[in-house]
Amino acid sequence: MVLFSTGRSLRSSYKRDPPLHMSLPKVKFRRLDGILLLDKPQGLSSNQALQRARFLFRAQKGGHTGSLDPLATGLLPLCFGEATKIAGNLLGARKAYDTVARLGITTDTDDAEGQPLRERPVGKYTLPQIDAALRQLTGRIQQRPPIYSALKRGGEPLYAKARRGEIVEVEPRQIEVHRFELQSAADLLDGGEPLLRLQVECGSGTYVRSLVRDLGELLGCGAHVLELRRLWVEPFREPRMWTLEAVQALAQRDERSLDACLLPLDAGLIGFRRIDLTDEAARRFSQGQRLPGIPGPVGPCAVYDGAGRVLGLAQLDEGRVLAPQRLFNWPEPGQSPAPAQ
Repeated sequence: MVLFSTGRSLRSSYKRDPPLHMSLPKVKFRRLDGILLLDKPQGLSSNQALQRARFLFRAQKGGHTGSLDPLATGLLPLCFGEATKIAGNLLGARKAYDTVARLGITTDTDDAEGQPLRERPVGKYTLPQIDAALRQLTGRIQQRPPIYSALKRGGEPLYAKARRGEIVEVEPRQIEVHRFELQSAADLLDGGEPLLRLQVECGSGTYVRSLVRDLGELLGCGAHVLELRRLWVEPFREPRMWTLEAVQALAQRDERSLDACLLPLDAGLIGFRRIDLTDEAARRFSQGQRLPGIPGPVGPCAVYDGAGRVLGLAQLDEGRVLAPQRLFNWPEPGQSPAPAQ
C-alpha cells in the first residue's frame, strides 16, 4: 500500500487553473442549459474537470457546485447555462462520502498527498472505542478547516499562504455531521494495515479531511485521508454519473447523444415547493413583478408557467405576495432548452 503519493501533491494542486482559452483548443461554443452529474477522476481539480466537460459540450457558460479535492473522486454536479443560477443551492446541500483513513501518520494537508508531519504507534483499538470517537464527531460540532483549502483570509486563499510557508491560525467553525460511521476495520483488527473505512453524511462546509484528522487525535495516534469518494449530493441521492471518458465518447458520436446525458435545470429544484401560474401571471413574474394573492405555504418556491417551463425561484411571504428572487432566461417564449430525455 502506498502511503504517500509520488505524483502531483495537493499542495501543488492548489494553484489557479489556466483560463479555458489557454488550456484547450479553440472551438465554437453554444448556448446550453442543463446539469451533468460528473464522476470526477482522481488527480484533477474541480475546475479542471469542469473545463474539460465544458469543452466537450462546447457550452458557453458553466460552473461547478463546490470543490472536490484533487485526490477525491465521485459526484461533482456541473451546471451549464441557466443552471449556473442554482449552483449556489447545490453548494449548500447535504452530501455523503466514503473515505479510507490511515491511522498513525498526520500530514500537512490531512491527506495522502501531503508531507508527513508525525508518526505515532497505533494501538489495539476495539470497535466500541472507535464508535465512541466517531460519536464525538457527529452532530453540530466545531471544526477547524485544513490550512490547504480554498477558504479565504484577507481576500487570499489559505493554500496560497500555506505554500509560502506562512503560519496562519484557522478559526474553527460550526458544521453539522449527520452520520459518521465505521464501515470496516478488518485491516486494523486483523493485524494488517491500520486502515478504517468510513462513511460520512454531512452539511455544507464540512471537510472530511478535518474529520479524519480529528478522529485520529481522539484515538491518540493521528490520521489522514487515504481515499475519498463523494457518493451523492442532495437532491441527487442515486445519481447516474458520467465519466469524462464516457462524455468524450458521446461527443464523438453526435450532439444529440451527448446532450441526452444532461438533466434539465429543474432536476436540481426537487426540494423546492412548486407554484404554477396562469399565462398572464407568468408574464408579469418573468418581468420581475411581485404577484399578490398567491396561495400556499410561506417560503421559497420554484415557479412554473402553464407549459411546465420553470421561470425562476421566488419567496412567498405571509401576505401571500410572491416575490421573484432569481429569474431564468430562456431563448424562446414557451420553450425551455432542456435536453431531450
